[in-house]
Amino acid sequence: MGMTSPAALAPLQNPVFRGLWLAWLAANLTMWMNDVAAAWLMTTLTTSPVMVALVQTASTLPVFLLGLPSGAMADIVDRRRYFAVTQLWVSVNALVLAGLSLAGLLSAPLLLGLTFVNGVGLAMRWPVFAAIVPQVVEREHLPAALALNGIAMNLSRVIGPVLAGVLIAAFSSAAVFAVNALLAAAAFVLILRWRSTPRTSALPGERFVGAMRVGLNFAMQSALLRAVLLRIFLFFLHSTALMALLPLVARELHGGGPATFTVMLSCLGGGAIVAALYFPRWRQRFDRDQFVRLGTLVHAGMSALIVLVPEIWLALPAMFIIGMAWISVANTLTVAAQSFLPDWVRARGMSIYQTALMGGAAAGSLLWGQVAELSSVRWAIVGAALFGIVVVVATRRLGVEGKAAIDFSPASVGNVPPPAIEIGPDEGPVMVTLEYQIDPTQASAFAEVMQHTRSARLRQGALSWGLFRDTAQPGRYVEYFVDENWLEHQRRLERFSAFDAELRARRLAFHIGAEPPVLRRYVAESHVAGPPGAQRW
Repeated sequence: MGMTSPAALAPLQNPVFRGLWLAWLAANLTMWMNDVAAAWLMTTLTTSPVMVALVQTASTLPVFLLGLPSGAMADIVDRRRYFAVTQLWVSVNALVLAGLSLAGLLSAPLLLGLTFVNGVGLAMRWPVFAAIVPQVVEREHLPAALALNGIAMNLSRVIGPVLAGVLIAAFSSAAVFAVNALLAAAAFVLILRWRSTPRTSALPGERFVGAMRVGLNFAMQSALLRAVLLRIFLFFLHSTALMALLPLVARELHGGGPATFTVMLSCLGGGAIVAALYFPRWRQRFDRDQFVRLGTLVHAGMSALIVLVPEIWLALPAMFIIGMAWISVANTLTVAAQSFLPDWVRARGMSIYQTALMGGAAAGSLLWGQVAELSSVRWAIVGAALFGIVVVVATRRLGVEGKAAIDFSPASVGNVPPPAIEIGPDEGPVMVTLEYQIDPTQASAFAEVMQHTRSARLRQGALSWGLFRDTAQPGRYVEYFVDENWLEHQRRLERFSAFDAELRARRLAFHIGAEPPVLRRYVAESHVAGPPGAQRW
């Protein structure tokens, strides 16, 4: 591999990242082992196919229910402690499962409930880990670090089910749960050994519901992040067809056998690991959009080939290539999402990304499963492959590269005059106005910059924004935006970044007044009652 491996493994030279990566590997092993053990144990507790199928639902449903809330929590509280708590949660749940299993007290509904509880811990840990990684690795090593996280996921995908199968065959499902408890406890210790840098802010933490609103607002107002969310949803919408129907595909292969499904999964994971090691070299040749397009086309082509020529000798190398294509697309879009997020909203943004990913996977499983039921497995996968090609063509102008890296590093907002009156933190809403005087011939260019300003204000947490022109004085404009209360107004000022400073400079370049734009701040008067039925503004 030449110089490929050292570049790909460079983040592991960082002892902090190395410890967290080992914790992540252990956490993923517990996930795969728990799924295998719970599914097998359920078959001994009930003969109902519905209950067996619900094990997977109970494991993944918390991701949909708790994705954004867990991201909001990870942005509000100390991330190190929160990550550690998620592993303690999984460890305790595994101990309960092991104890009840050994005592013969597990019933099908109880196993389903504890599988859901385990899924809650897994749903909580992904957004916080995604937010921690950019804190502990240098920016230039972020793609390699995220690729290593993909390697951990795929290693656990290969090793976890095999290890669980060995433990079940030699002992029982209780042994798997006991090992899971030990692995989660080991991850808990590794996380506690990391000494995170505390976030410096004189302001109290955000409120839970408000934090979720701001996270959603940020995602909706970022065109680049919206593009990433759509691309990851569409990719998993069609690529999930093969994974969802893989047991049936393996059964129909010529020359296959009982172990074919496991071997195909191993080839998929192996391909993903090899591709991750080559990413540093490939990224010198291809940009993000090329990675996504080529990866999608290769995934679609190889998927169709497996079912159109159902031979085991062809399917295994095809699965290896599919693993390479899959991680190329997934890792590229994950890196893109990370680069479009500032640290203060990173966990919320990545939780929304995770929800889009899982939503695409869930919708794809349902869609292509129905197609297979109405036609055949072969035509369902061929249809998904054709849909993938259509997606590439339809989204060719929806780039995820970005013209330049966005600099979200903190910047000084400048001299903001202190209020002349006493204002409580919960008083509000707060309205801010800015008055600009521009050359009327520059109105179109000014409006374009102010459109970017609108998105930036709303991403920072503003409730509303508007721009008005003076009917009596050509070239005079008034910008306004509203924050929820005085505390949220202070918090928005704290989020000011180098990107915002550059955007402010672009706005001020249009201002031709002798003095800087006049800034005024207003707080809603709560003692004035409105007419009956009126809402407080």
